[in-house]
Amino acid sequence: MKRRLTLAMAGLMTTALVATPTVSQAAPGAAAAPSESDFQKVTLNDHPGEPMDLAVLPDRRVLHVTRAGEVWMHHPDSGRNTLAATLDVYRHDEEGLQNVAIDPNFGKGGNNWVYLYYSPPGNTPVDDPSTPDVNEGDAPTTGTAADFAKFKGALQLSRFRLVKDKLDLSTEQKIIEVPVDRGICCHVGGDIVFDSKGNLYLSTGDDTNPFESDGYAPIDERPDRNPAFDAQRTSANTNDLRGKVLRIKPGANGGYSIPAGNLFRPGTAKTRPEIYVMGLRNPFRIELNRANDELYIGDYSPDAGQPNPQRGPAGQGRWMVVRKPANFGWPYCVTPDQPYVDYDFATRQSGAPFNCAAPVNDSPHNTGLRELPPVAQPDIWYGYGLSPQFPELGTGGIGPMAGPAYQFDHRTTRGRTAIGWPAYYDGKPLFHEWTRDYVKAFTLDAKRKVTRIESVLPSIVFDNPMDLEFGPDGALYVLEYGDGYFSENPEAQLARIDYTGWTGNHTPIPQVSAEPTNGNTPLTVTFSSAGTSDPDGDRLKYAWDFDNDGKVDSRQPNPTYTYTKNGQFDATLNVTDQAGLSASASVQVVVGNTAPVVELVKPAEGQTFRFGDAVQFEVRVTDDQPVDCARVTVTYILGHDEHGHPQTTASGCSGTIQTTLPGGHDPENDNLTGVFVASYTDPGGDGLPALSGSDQVVLVPVA
Repeated sequence: MKRRLTLAMAGLMTTALVATPTVSQAAPGAAAAPSESDFQKVTLNDHPGEPMDLAVLPDRRVLHVTRAGEVWMHHPDSGRNTLAATLDVYRHDEEGLQNVAIDPNFGKGGNNWVYLYYSPPGNTPVDDPSTPDVNEGDAPTTGTAADFAKFKGALQLSRFRLVKDKLDLSTEQKIIEVPVDRGICCHVGGDIVFDSKGNLYLSTGDDTNPFESDGYAPIDERPDRNPAFDAQRTSANTNDLRGKVLRIKPGANGGYSIPAGNLFRPGTAKTRPEIYVMGLRNPFRIELNRANDELYIGDYSPDAGQPNPQRGPAGQGRWMVVRKPANFGWPYCVTPDQPYVDYDFATRQSGAPFNCAAPVNDSPHNTGLRELPPVAQPDIWYGYGLSPQFPELGTGGIGPMAGPAYQFDHRTTRGRTAIGWPAYYDGKPLFHEWTRDYVKAFTLDAKRKVTRIESVLPSIVFDNPMDLEFGPDGALYVLEYGDGYFSENPEAQLARIDYTGWTGNHTPIPQVSAEPTNGNTPLTVTFSSAGTSDPDGDRLKYAWDFDNDGKVDSRQPNPTYTYTKNGQFDATLNVTDQAGLSASASVQVVVGNTAPVVELVKPAEGQTFRFGDAVQFEVRVTDDQPVDCARVTVTYILGHDEHGHPQTTASGCSGTIQTTLPGGHDPENDNLTGVFVASYTDPGGDGLPALSGSDQVVLVPVA
C-alpha cells in the first residue's frame, strides 16, 4: 500500500473523466460573422529579424523582440521602425530573448516598465572555432554530475524603463530567475501576461530533450544520463519552476511576492509557491482575459504519430481554460484518460500505465513531492490527423498557440480612422496554430466550455503566426515568423489587421525602392514610390524620412537624397489618405559598410544524409571588411513539418557537426529534414553599424 500524502494546496482541482464534448458549427440564430472584405492587413515592419513576441503600448507604438536580443519599436505616426535596445544573450538551441510585455499600469503615474524574459550569457561554455572537430558548447549526453554542472544556467525575467524610444538597460530590476540546463535542446517556453489584480504569469518549458524517447514520454532515469532527458525533474517536479505557469506579484523595486491561491501554499515542504499550473511540456503562448481573469494556455505536443500500447498515446497538442490551479499531467498523461506507460530506458522494458488520478513521481531527479495532484482535463486536444472531437482544427503539424480574447469597446468604432474589430468577436478567445497557418475563434458557454470553433479571416494569410495581441485601437496586431528556421525569413513581418466596416475606408498600400542601396559617402540615392496605391482611389500624401530621425525629409513621390554620414538607414515612406489612415514601407540603405554575403558551401542544398552522421560544413563569407571566422556560426536544426528544433551551434568557417537521432520518427514518412543555418555579423566600427548575413540549406534524410 502506497503512503498517501495530504497536499497542502490552495484550490486544488479535483478532476473526473469527462464526456466527449460536442462542438457546434453554428448555433441557430447566431449572428453572422462580419464579411472578410471588411478587414485589411497592413504591414508595419517587414524586416523584424527572427521574431519572437510583441507588445502594443497605449499610444499604439509596438515593441517586438528577436531571439538574437533585439528590441524593436514601431512608430505608428511615421511608420518608422527603430532599435530600442539590444541585449547580450546566450543562444544555444532555443535560448535567447524570448518575450516582451508592458506593465499593466504602463503610462499611468510615470509607470514606463517593460518586461523581458531572456537568457543572460553567464559563463556557459561555447564552441571554440579553433577546434573544428569538437563543439565545446554542447552539453554531454552521458557523464557525471560534474560534467553536467558547467552547463547549469538560468533565464531571467526583468523589467526596464522605457525612456522615450529607448529601453534604458541600466535600470534593470530583476524579478525572477528560472534555472535551466544549457547546451542541449529543448523547450524554453516563456510568455508573460498580467491579470486584473496586477499578478504576473510566466510560462516555462520543460527544458527536456525529446529526441531519444521515440516520440513518447521522456523519462530517462539512467544514472549516467544527462538529466535533461527526464521531464520528471521539471514538469512533474513540485519543487522546480520549469514546465509550469508561475504566478507572482512583482515588487516595487524588483523581486516578487506570492499571491494567494496558487497550487501550493507558501511553506509547503518540497514545493515552490510560485507554481500556479504544472504538468506542461512547452506552453509557448499563454493569454489572460482580464475581463474575467481566465488564463488560456497552448501546450505543444510530443512527436509520436501513432499510439503504442507499450509506450502511450500519440502526440497531441492542448489548449486549456484555467480558472484555478491545476496539474495537466506531463510527462505522465495527456488527458485524465490517456496515460503514458512507465518505461525503463536501461532495460527497454515497459511497465504499467501511469495513474492519472493519482500520479506518482518516483524519478531519482525529483526534488519535490512524490504524490502529485490529479491530472486536469484540457478543453481542446488534437493530434496530427483529423480530431473526432474537434474536426474544425483540421490536420497537419501540432503547434498550439493561445491567443487573446477580444474586448469590444465602442470608442474604437468612432471617427474617420476607426479600425477596431466589431462586437461579434467580443469575449471570444483566439487560437492560432503555428504549423497550420490559421487563426480560430472559440465560443465558450456559461460553464466556460468550448461550444463552437470557427475560422477567423481564412482568406488573410497568417504565415506561422507567432503572437497576436489586440491594441488599444481595437485592431489585431500579428507577428509572423514565416517559413524557415531560426533566422529572419522572407515572409516574417509585424502587421496589423484592421476592421474597415465602420468607415468603408481602407489604408493605403505603399511600395518603395531605391537605387543604389549601398556605397561610400557622399552617396546620392534615388527613391521611388512606384506601385503605391489606395484601395479606395484616394489622393495620397507622401512623407519620406531618409535618415530615420523622425523628421520628414521630402514630400515628393520620387525624391533623391544624398547621405553624407556613414551608417545603416531604414529610409521610410509614410503615405496618408484623405481620411487620415496611413501606412509605411521602408528600404535599407547602407553607407560606408555593406552587408556580408554568406554562402554555405558545404553541405549542399538537397544533400542526403543519415541522422547520426557527422556532417562537414564550410562557410564562405564575402565582405568589405576582413572576415573573422570566429564570428561565423552554424546551427544544425532538426526540421519537422514546418517547424524545427535547433540541436547545436558551432563556430568557424569550417568544421563538423554531429547530427542527432530523432527518436520516434520515421525519416521516410514523417517529413523530417536536417537544416543548417550559417550566419555572420561583421564588426562594424568607425561609426558603422554591424551588419549580418545568413544562408540556409535543407538536407534530405535517408534510412
